[in-house]
Amino acid sequence: MTLHRVAIACLTAVTLIAAPALAAAADYHHVHITTSSPAKGVEWYSEYMECEPLADRDDAANCGGVEVVFVPQATTGGSQGTGVNHIGFSFPDLEAKMAELEAVGVRGSGVRLQRNDDGSTIRDIPGLFKIAFIFDPWGTRIELVEDHEYLGFHHIHLSATNPEETLAFYRDVMGGEPASMRGMLDGLLFDDVWLLAMQHPEGAAPATTLGRAVDHIGFMVEDLDDAAAEMRQRGVRFTQDPLVPENGRTSARQAYLAGPDNVRVEVVEAGFAGIEVDLTPVVAMDQGPYDAPLTSWGEPDLQGVWHSNSSHGIPLERPEGLDAEELTVEEAVARREGGTLGSIWGYDREWRDTTLGYGNQSVSTQVAMVIDPPDGRIPALTPEGEELAAQAQLDARAYVRGPSAGPEDLTPYVRCITRGLPGMMFPSVYNNGLQIVQGPGYVAITKEMIHETRVIPTTPRPEAGPGLKLWLGVPQGRWDGDTLVIETTNFNGRSSYRGSTGDLTLTERYRRIGPGMLEYQFTIDDPQVWTRPWTAMFRFEKDDGQYELVEYACHEGNYGMTNILSGSRVRDAAAEAGR
Repeated sequence: MTLHRVAIACLTAVTLIAAPALAAAADYHHVHITTSSPAKGVEWYSEYMECEPLADRDDAANCGGVEVVFVPQATTGGSQGTGVNHIGFSFPDLEAKMAELEAVGVRGSGVRLQRNDDGSTIRDIPGLFKIAFIFDPWGTRIELVEDHEYLGFHHIHLSATNPEETLAFYRDVMGGEPASMRGMLDGLLFDDVWLLAMQHPEGAAPATTLGRAVDHIGFMVEDLDDAAAEMRQRGVRFTQDPLVPENGRTSARQAYLAGPDNVRVEVVEAGFAGIEVDLTPVVAMDQGPYDAPLTSWGEPDLQGVWHSNSSHGIPLERPEGLDAEELTVEEAVARREGGTLGSIWGYDREWRDTTLGYGNQSVSTQVAMVIDPPDGRIPALTPEGEELAAQAQLDARAYVRGPSAGPEDLTPYVRCITRGLPGMMFPSVYNNGLQIVQGPGYVAITKEMIHETRVIPTTPRPEAGPGLKLWLGVPQGRWDGDTLVIETTNFNGRSSYRGSTGDLTLTERYRRIGPGMLEYQFTIDDPQVWTRPWTAMFRFEKDDGQYELVEYACHEGNYGMTNILSGSRVRDAAAEAGR
């Protein structure tokens, strides 16, 4: 047999008495991790855990002889608290490895480090080895150790109500070899992979692994019929009898049994190579002709709650060297997951609205947002525009480069004033809701990000004078067939978009292209900055039933402003002391 999907927790010393074992002992084979994008899973474990992608599969990596398999399915959270608490990897120099991971940080990779009470990340256990904990982007807790005897994939750590009985189960049923790790930790060895167990806290039963980051553990056997018969004689209860799974890559069969501590255990035949799983649905780019419904007063009805989660990850510009008209499903899912991980900051992925697997999510195969110019690239900047764009980038990160005298030194976004236009409309990792309410002569558009509502007149009104300058400008709407066109001018220039000035003219177009799809286009025209106008497009999906706009209470319980300013005062004091 070979162990299939597993994670491990903390270690507990357990003494096992020899007992009749399974006739053909199991070989630990792989661990199964729930992830939205198998491609991103393979990429992450290859880059940070030194695994190697399998040549004949796109959903698994070889980690020192152990396969780590990634399957897209619904998930309800991480591995902690379940019967499979964490998995372990051993590196020859743990301090160097943790320094490498800490330098990467959480942004852009999803590497989260677990710190000890003193702020350190590494503990040295006398007589054993150094240990540290991190989390992968999908909630799997990973212990890193410095055990030179067993490098690479090191252990699976179970959380058990009775660790001794739990290990006895895997010894008797799966044929693990009782062994002691440096005379301090007793567990089971499957070839050179340890199976360990710790006492689950508070005496309660661990949560089920079903639907968590580590869904189950698995073993591979030469003859599943013989193994299953012997297991049943030992009182093992199967939750799925042996069968060839639908969409299996080979004709090898699989079965599931109920392990102790709510751990799912998979048993598969030799030659089993996983299952082809359908990825997240994609948004159809060609919606076909559609006649929008009308309001009672005869205008196209755009009302409802919409969100742009499916558009998250679409780059503004077409990537260099990409000639395809659309991405493949695999590419789109990987891009979307990459966008979510790239913005994960210090949060668990449960906080990300765009996390695949937590709801009825879909992805877009759209290559880029810019649709004019036709090459998908933003036009060249004017000489003045180059200076303005560079200054805008400097201003956005000014509070990082040096001390801030007060809130006024920070950007309107950091101060929770506005993201400006069109920035507030762009999809991000959360707060992508959009609510539209209409009345005769007016349309109200509420964007969830920084809870801003714009009231747009759709009948002509006197042109605003040059003295009226607003954060979001002065809008004027009109109907062009079934399209709502909004032209906005008179910006105050204090929430610049990529260097835009107060002379920006922003033209937006909202059009329903299907019962549940809203196409959004915007055209940027600022001759001081760009050599020609340019247009971008992405889409919103209708979701009146599930999606609910939440209050963007930016400063309530948010320590960002306090910490930025208090940190600035510390830097001021340090500079003063150094004079």
